[in-house]
Amino acid sequence: MTGFDVITVDGPAAAGKSTVASLLASRLGWRHLDTGATYRAVAAAALKKGIQSDDTQGLSQLVASLRLDILDEQTGSRILADGEDVTDLIRTPEVSRASSPVSAVPAVRERLVALQRELARNRNTVAEGRDLGTVVFPDAVVKIYLTAGAEERARRRYKDFQAQNKDISYEKVLSEIQERDQRDSTRAHSPLRPAEDAHVINTDTLTPEDIAEQIVHLYHDRCVRA
Repeated sequence: MTGFDVITVDGPAAAGKSTVASLLASRLGWRHLDTGATYRAVAAAALKKGIQSDDTQGLSQLVASLRLDILDEQTGSRILADGEDVTDLIRTPEVSRASSPVSAVPAVRERLVALQRELARNRNTVAEGRDLGTVVFPDAVVKIYLTAGAEERARRRYKDFQAQNKDISYEKVLSEIQERDQRDSTRAHSPLRPAEDAHVINTDTLTPEDIAEQIVHLYHDRCVRA
């Protein structure tokens, strides 16, 4: 194949997108683009400025002037909002709760879709998110949709929060995941759903390494057929 390729990895919260996408990018030697981090960065900036997640006008004005930068480092990517490193902040429960309603604002999605496409331009990229195969990169060479049961995803997210010493119960995490699933799948703009040509993989009983290996084979098969 010629040119630069994009593999998309979509799916609901805590389905394993970040781990799989990172492994896949490392295997292929490609860039790993976490598009969810861009929405979280907007949510973090809004919280710091006191803008509520349902304030459409305030969020539209914020994203119009907000400067987002992603720095690729050996230890992983760092994300900056107006020059401030918010990499750790965007993984807090508060930002997680705010990011879904923030991402549903049309002006936010329009600005960030353009940014995500620019970040993947002229580079082979493994991009993870929620609407990449359907909206952002509809011509991606391989489209993956990861899924898992809500309870399993809540267990994973709860384990992550415990590792960060975050004070939140499993029941609260499960409730928030279920609420986010509902919001993301029913929003008017770019609802969460697999692309028609996506390969759907349930991650309940598979290791990230197994899934990454499957995707590598899918990509190589696609290259052979092209």
